[in-house]
Amino acid sequence: MPLTDSACRNAKCPEDRAFKRFTDAGGLYLEVTKTGAKLWRWKFRHAGKEKRLALGTYPAVRLADARKARDNARELLNAGTDPSEAKRDAKRAGEMLAETTFEKIARQWWQDWSANKAQRHAGYVLKRLEADAFPVIGSKSIGDLTAPAFVSMAKRIESRGAADIARRVYQTCGQVMRYAVAHGLAERNPVADVKPGDVLKARQQVNFARIDVADLPALVRKIMAYDGSVFTRMALQLMAITFVRTGELIGARWQEFDLAAAEWRIPGERMKSRREHVVPLSRQALEVLGYLQEAHGDPKRCTGPALLFPGERDHSKPMSNNTIIFALYRMGYRGRMTGHGFRGVASTVLNEMGYRPDVIEAQLAHIEENRVRAAYNHARYIEERRELMQAWGTYLDAVKKSSDVIPFRSRVPAAA
Repeated sequence: MPLTDSACRNAKCPEDRAFKRFTDAGGLYLEVTKTGAKLWRWKFRHAGKEKRLALGTYPAVRLADARKARDNARELLNAGTDPSEAKRDAKRAGEMLAETTFEKIARQWWQDWSANKAQRHAGYVLKRLEADAFPVIGSKSIGDLTAPAFVSMAKRIESRGAADIARRVYQTCGQVMRYAVAHGLAERNPVADVKPGDVLKARQQVNFARIDVADLPALVRKIMAYDGSVFTRMALQLMAITFVRTGELIGARWQEFDLAAAEWRIPGERMKSRREHVVPLSRQALEVLGYLQEAHGDPKRCTGPALLFPGERDHSKPMSNNTIIFALYRMGYRGRMTGHGFRGVASTVLNEMGYRPDVIEAQLAHIEENRVRAAYNHARYIEERRELMQAWGTYLDAVKKSSDVIPFRSRVPAAA
């Protein structure tokens, strides 16, 4: 007699047995175990052998659902397919799909890609994928993704006013898809079909705030008179003199400096270009470093891996980026000057002095597309860069002592 919902609900296994089967029809039955589990099974024959197919558990799978699953399995059997094999194949396909989702492959790509990238930058890229890409396309099979799927994701990011992030995430997805194609995980890269400019708003050029050269004397004097932390004041002084990037300055360690050779060699892992960068040290820079050594007090603090500018609370970590910007705020330069702004001011003055643009660019450590040429030029221009850095240090000395703009002197000699 076929089962009813009431019979399924009340079915129990005798205490003296491991299980009991309650037959429905067409080979379907409900197996109730001693522990109380209720399992749907379908008994069938294929290739002369009796087999059983699991169809789920009651009450998650109701009687009507179990009968429908039995009928679907019978259709496969009538077509010559073993339903149990078909179920195993479907399970394997699901497992393969889980292994080739966009998120899974993207994380594999990130592991390989981030090996030679700055930790901070690599972390930012992964964070953007986790926040903006994975929730939308992360669970989809990488081989099934289309250009519209990526475009829709990017436009969703753009819609909240994050146009630049939309472009970056879209471009990162393109890198992931190229990785997938290269490793045989996808047939093609659909991101390559649509350029960001085809579907996203034009990027607005953002320049770091910086003062005019005419305002430099006042800023230099305010830095010299800054009444905050002595380390913050010296960080501002050294930043003005060397015009390195803020991250390169605050992460500086004493082992990078050869004071006898008047050189600061910033290792590649701390540079945007991923190449070692040499900063020739002017007399003014060496003077600041001497004062900085005195401020540290303990000679051991000025050797080896010790930081020039340790954090106030945790001396094992560098000073925060915000320390520089907040100091400029305190001096009245909110919205007018940033740490990066010293690079722009120095570039303007040095170009006016007549130094060759290629030499200035090399000292700014701007990335060239031709890496071989870049490495050659950075080494080739070192003597000109020594002269350039001393000229800039001398210029700042003159600015510090004057309330007026100092006239640019063409190619100020290093000994001036």
